[in-house]
Amino acid sequence: MLHDSEVRVPVLQRETSVVEKEFGSIRERFDDEMRKMEEEMNRLRGEILEGNKRLESSFKESRSTTTRTTSSRSNFGDSSVAGSMEPGGEYRTELKQWMDNLDSPLISNHQDISGHDGKCLRLRFDVSEYRPEEISVKTVDQKLKVHAKHEEKGEGRSVYREYNREFLLPQGTDPELIKSTLSKDGILTVEAPLPALPLTSEHRIPITNF
Repeated sequence: MLHDSEVRVPVLQRETSVVEKEFGSIRERFDDEMRKMEEEMNRLRGEILEGNKRLESSFKESRSTTTRTTSSRSNFGDSSVAGSMEPGGEYRTELKQWMDNLDSPLISNHQDISGHDGKCLRLRFDVSEYRPEEISVKTVDQKLKVHAKHEEKGEGRSVYREYNREFLLPQGTDPELIKSTLSKDGILTVEAPLPALPLTSEHRIPITNF
């Protein structure tokens, strides 16, 4: 579980134009797509919130069961399991079912650098009114936060605008794997690989005949 940890996500600048490349330079098409994305982000945010609550409950129950089992075994002198606190099969099963059923236009198939298949959350933010150095992307606990601020002062006038977006990430998302790119027309794309199913560690115990 993450505990009030903040991780800054570097913003890589690209020389390509999203509006030109994907929308034929028609700004209205892009704006319409962004409105749809905002609506889908709001819907998906609620689904992830409910999923995180269920997984949190399942994780705690799994840890509790593992603790009771470990304590019982320790009473019989089995010290080899004293440090075993991995989540049990019920949690892993629920995580797999939830991840398999998580469906959205914002989620696509993903292959990591090791060649493993998975899912990736892909979000976009229109920050075209801000300079690259005015934009920051970070995660705080399980939340992705995009912030931009522009201040400009001149003779008899001042300009101030600020941009804030926040998105709840699925439980177990690794913030170190999140990537963000900024196109030359000011479109920020954030890609976050979704958590993979935790692997179980199998250890065979030899049986000695006396």
